[in-house]
Amino acid sequence: MIERRHFRRILYRAPAMLQQASGEWRAEVLDLSLKGLLMTCPHDWQYNSQDNQYVIAFCLHESDIELRLEARLVSHDANYLHMHIHHIDIESASHLRRLVELNVGTDALLHRELEQLADLHHDEER
Repeated sequence: MIERRHFRRILYRAPAMLQQASGEWRAEVLDLSLKGLLMTCPHDWQYNSQDNQYVIAFCLHESDIELRLEARLVSHDANYLHMHIHHIDIESASHLRRLVELNVGTDALLHRELEQLADLHHDEER
């Protein structure tokens, strides 16, 4: 299978709050990248085809630093929610970047992913 991801995912488990206009649920982040994340599907969550916009909040391990981001549901099944980050505040983005940086391993790989993120953001603005 050909890997089509532009951003390296890192394994990162953390309890999270998933919020939408129609409700709020507890979930768990399983992995994340600079542009998306995989979460557990809350047992009481129900798909709303009219609204796939969510706010996700979770704290970094052993700290009170909270990352908040706005995401769009890309796909889901009975166990998982696949989310695409479409907005993140600068402070949360800095913490996410540092988290990825610590787990990616090389500066060259991190810089390549940051360039791809900037290119994608620029394309979305057009």
